[in-house]
Amino acid sequence: MGYFEDKKIGEHRDLGSFTFTAELIKTFASQFDPQPFHLDEEEGRKSLFGGLAASGWHVASVWMKLAVADGQREAAVAAARGEKPAMWGPSPGFRDLRWLKPVLAGDTVCYASEVESLRASRSRPEWGVMQMRNTGTNQRGELVFSFLASVFVPRRDPQN
Repeated sequence: MGYFEDKKIGEHRDLGSFTFTAELIKTFASQFDPQPFHLDEEEGRKSLFGGLAASGWHVASVWMKLAVADGQREAAVAAARGEKPAMWGPSPGFRDLRWLKPVLAGDTVCYASEVESLRASRSRPEWGVMQMRNTGTNQRGELVFSFLASVFVPRRDPQN
């Protein structure tokens, strides 16, 4: 995860991939987004999606799972080097959420994040604010998901 001073605009991280099976799509949808095209193959085929489609919230939730796992891996590497891992703060929000193409049963989405901006917090000098463009790309190289997130990142030296 790193400290604010370690981050660079344009820094890119691959977070991992996830295959959306029919079973996983239906399980998520039955609990959180019970629309017919997320629950039934035939209803999905009849919809504008043309097949059983994952909920956009499912696609976003997988991004969160992979982002957290990536941060945990990076913290473990830092700890193994004897460094104190940077513990990021909460997110003050996100914007520009887009579900650009449907994610259908059998699709594999690769997730990534790229730093778009960095600024010191005016009200909390011990923190910086980083904005990251987060994306998901399917196995055909098509962008299916994107949003811009902000996150508080601790600073090593709040005086500079």
